Amino acid sequence: MYRSKVSALAVLAVLVSAGAGADDAQSGEGADFEEIIVTGSRTPEKIDEVTASISVIGKDDLMEDLKLNLELQSTLATRIAGFGPATGSTSNSGMTLRGRTVLVMIDGVPQSTPLRNGQLGLRSVDPSALGRIEVIKGATSIYGNGAAGGIVNYITKQASEETLAGDIAVSSRFSMVDADGSFSKRVDGTLSGTLDKFSYVVNAVYDSRGQQKDADGDTMGLVYGLSDLDTVNLFAKAAYQFDAEKRLQATVNYYDSQQDSDLVDVTGNPVTGQKTYAVETDEDKPGVPQGPKGNTNIMVKYSDAALLENTELTLDLYSQKIENVFFFSSRLANPDEGFDGGQSLIKSEKFGVRANFKSTFDWDSVQADFVYGIDYLKDTTSQPLVDGRLWVPEMDMQNKAAYLQSKFVWRDHWVFKAGVRAEKIDISVDDYSTLRLCRSETQCSVPMDVTGGELDYSSTTYNVGLRYNAIPAFSPFISFSEGFDISDLGRLLRSAVVTDLMQVQTEASEVRHYEVGFTSQLQDLKLEFAYYRSTSELGTGTQLDPDTGVFLPVREPQEITGFEIAAQYDVSDTLEIGANYTSFDGENSDTGEKLSGRFISPAKLSVYADWSPIENLRVSANLLHLASRDEFTAEGNAYAIYEGPVDGYDLVNLSASYRMGDVEIYGGVENLFNEDYFSQRAQSIFIDSYYSKGLGRTANVGVRYSF
Repeated sequence: MYRSKVSALAVLAVLVSAGAGADDAQSGEGADFEEIIVTGSRTPEKIDEVTASISVIGKDDLMEDLKLNLELQSTLATRIAGFGPATGSTSNSGMTLRGRTVLVMIDGVPQSTPLRNGQLGLRSVDPSALGRIEVIKGATSIYGNGAAGGIVNYITKQASEETLAGDIAVSSRFSMVDADGSFSKRVDGTLSGTLDKFSYVVNAVYDSRGQQKDADGDTMGLVYGLSDLDTVNLFAKAAYQFDAEKRLQATVNYYDSQQDSDLVDVTGNPVTGQKTYAVETDEDKPGVPQGPKGNTNIMVKYSDAALLENTELTLDLYSQKIENVFFFSSRLANPDEGFDGGQSLIKSEKFGVRANFKSTFDWDSVQADFVYGIDYLKDTTSQPLVDGRLWVPEMDMQNKAAYLQSKFVWRDHWVFKAGVRAEKIDISVDDYSTLRLCRSETQCSVPMDVTGGELDYSSTTYNVGLRYNAIPAFSPFISFSEGFDISDLGRLLRSAVVTDLMQVQTEASEVRHYEVGFTSQLQDLKLEFAYYRSTSELGTGTQLDPDTGVFLPVREPQEITGFEIAAQYDVSDTLEIGANYTSFDGENSDTGEKLSGRFISPAKLSVYADWSPIENLRVSANLLHLASRDEFTAEGNAYAIYEGPVDGYDLVNLSASYRMGDVEIYGGVENLFNEDYFSQRAQSIFIDSYYSKGLGRTANVGVRYSF
């Protein structure tokens, strides 16, 4: 049952009538649908020629959100219909898109680690380095493995046309419930420009956070916590335009976000309702700082818009090095070897090459585009422990693929798209041994010596879609797409209970996504609607082994259905309001049992507004209402992992800015009414150490100088 549905709608009506403000998550920076260019087909196209749901968050919206919250999770949860609520942590586990995991990219370079999915990909870059975010909804294989729920593509800033332009900002964030120890320090700046044929962008960020406090004024738990984080993001992009058609571009991004805290957790209990919170200690803490450790992306792109008379080429080369360090956990103990716990890290190195071609033809009343090419990716991923033990063995993957995507536009109004991708994945794993992990001195898992080998996957996936856009008031579309997912193979390997790799249930999952919807432009009102159904024969869940305390993977067929509604209305030149509503549910298609909170979150309503009462003053507000979900039965007083009942909550945020020439002063208050709540993830996962309350009333103030 949904909590406070009537009251939430009443709040929506009040905000709309009062003009508390909004943002159009679907249309980026406020441009018309026909003018929005996206890269959902690996090549620029108009958004009204896309035959599926796609959302764009523009630069202005990102900059506005920086005044309130620095977490891209919050931006996606508020502005994008289909996303679950933000977790309020460094992890995006349980924050799905239409009930499935997403592939996160920066300028098309994958940031997720699907071979051992640590669910940290959304925190891969600081938002101040971005120019826009593109979200493709629903299973897709256009970029390969790992996009069962869709794609989040962080598009970095473009160079200014001026010789030298930029901005610098300083800001601080603190708890308004108990400010002691909560103050943060942040500096971010950007320089960019164009010198004849050469252009450049440089962005640097240093962000040192204080303690994040809940509505009681207590410091939130440290497991995947945002307290005491020191973040450095360094981004640079340089390009040379040889002539009107040929361009060479190089991009580098360095991201480091480590939690180095003197605090320790006082562990709570979801059965009794006792929260987990952090306190100061003089004792030595085990382990090393947790978080991304110097993750680096390097990308070189060459483009030729006139390779042939009607054909353009884009050639990408990229490399990536990732080390994501997790928290110290007593579940990784082995007393016989002297380990009272352990701390793991996901290590991943990628190298990829992509050659993409686009050929365009005009045949009387039909314009045809063909996008085709080849992809190669080498990915080496493992999950060792900091103390030297090996939890997940090294997995060496080579991924080769060829694809063809076609688009036919007939009489400017009928858009038909069809595509195919053929994929071959080879993964080699050496002989390895699973770890002996102990919940207590008498409750331990049995280690297995596993013979390695080669895993081979082949898949051919298809997509097809149709849109009619002659009538702005009603532009319907229908689509079908498939995704190919070998996500989290490492979780299966580390929990093996057999002696040979060939006996581990490592089958890939093929996801089929069906969607129908429409967009509507009625003068100053924009509407969007989509209904979808998603099926897969093999999903991956998790089940706690009560004898050992170890989480084991469970393969289950899944069916997810849902719908989304989004609306945005320009009340006047100074007032814009909007809302989006998301509802989806899923079940095991064999047994009819509901899918857990790892995949399904309660219905979500987001209302947002943007108001400029006087020149140079901007006021923004948003409301996020999360409904309740209670689908599972407890065993005794405890629920299985991700099956805990979720009690809904309402969060209201407010921000404002005032510009005086080149200087902008801004401030924001998150959780304006100091809602006392546990996040959806904290309630659903039902694990003591994760049971931390959400962020209490928190302020952010700053000043930005642009030149």
